[in-house]
Amino acid sequence: MNPLLVATAFVVVSTGVIWKGSEVLETAAERLSKHYGLPVAVHGAVVVAVGSSFPELTSVVVSTLLHGEFSLGVGAIVGSAVFNLLVIPALSTLFSDGLESTRDLVHKDAQFYIISVLVLFITFALGATYVPAGTNRAAVLTPALAIFPLLTYGVYVFLHYQDVQQHTHEDEIDVEPGREWGRLFVSLALIGIGVEGIVRGALDFGAIFDTPSFFWGLTVIAVATSLPDTFVSVRAARRDSSVTSLTNVLGSNTFNLLVAIPVGVLIAGTTTVNFLIAVPLMAFLGIATLVFMIFARTDLEISNPEAYGFLALYAVFLVWMGLETAGITQSVRGL
Repeated sequence: MNPLLVATAFVVVSTGVIWKGSEVLETAAERLSKHYGLPVAVHGAVVVAVGSSFPELTSVVVSTLLHGEFSLGVGAIVGSAVFNLLVIPALSTLFSDGLESTRDLVHKDAQFYIISVLVLFITFALGATYVPAGTNRAAVLTPALAIFPLLTYGVYVFLHYQDVQQHTHEDEIDVEPGREWGRLFVSLALIGIGVEGIVRGALDFGAIFDTPSFFWGLTVIAVATSLPDTFVSVRAARRDSSVTSLTNVLGSNTFNLLVAIPVGVLIAGTTTVNFLIAVPLMAFLGIATLVFMIFARTDLEISNPEAYGFLALYAVFLVWMGLETAGITQSVRGL
């Protein structure tokens, strides 16, 4: 059988498994949030964001632990972060009556996300500067350095915990917590199985086309593992819950950068990140973040023209990565 067809079928079926897992996850997480009286912003930024980011976390764990490909997992995280910022808000806007933002979202969640980008970059810089064998081209990441972003995420959770303490619960719903927790764990298991299939398919693509695994992490795995975030955000937007839709995006990216990558480092023990690859990609992520901030703050809503602007910028990203992989351009050296 054609290896390309087999790899493609693997990815398609695995994506379907992730889709089903994300549906169960969304329902269970929403009912549990209401049962425990969590504010909408906390539900979107922490509960749903962490749950829907489980594919990205799993991609790092599976790539590093089972396949020895830490760079594949990192590629998935960076590609997913760009996808989340540009594609998910665009689709959520186009499939609903538009997304409304809030000053609290822009000034707290978005700004803390910017802090998470800076913290990750500082972690890379510390690995290149102070860890033995680190150079201006490679950062050596150790478990000790991985603690820094993890502690920063702890601060993020603490800030949202303060919101929970000040929130007055009004809605009461009939929920069996044990059953919903069981559904939640089943959904996470389904997502984990789906991610393993996608990782295997991406590795096969790399072998078939003789391309670096990092590229397939940036594209195929990133898009596939971002599907739960996409489904959650689009459905929330169609239910007129714009806050949940946008905070899910920001919370997912914050979790991915401050938790998923450090977890991969803890599993690998000690690993390296090529600065010649990391710096240009982090720069593009920074540009995407600024565009998101500007669009979200302008009139405190995301309009259809802005949604198309998001999609156009993501198309630029894909074309750029394709040109880099083909060797036509060389701004990301080492890819």
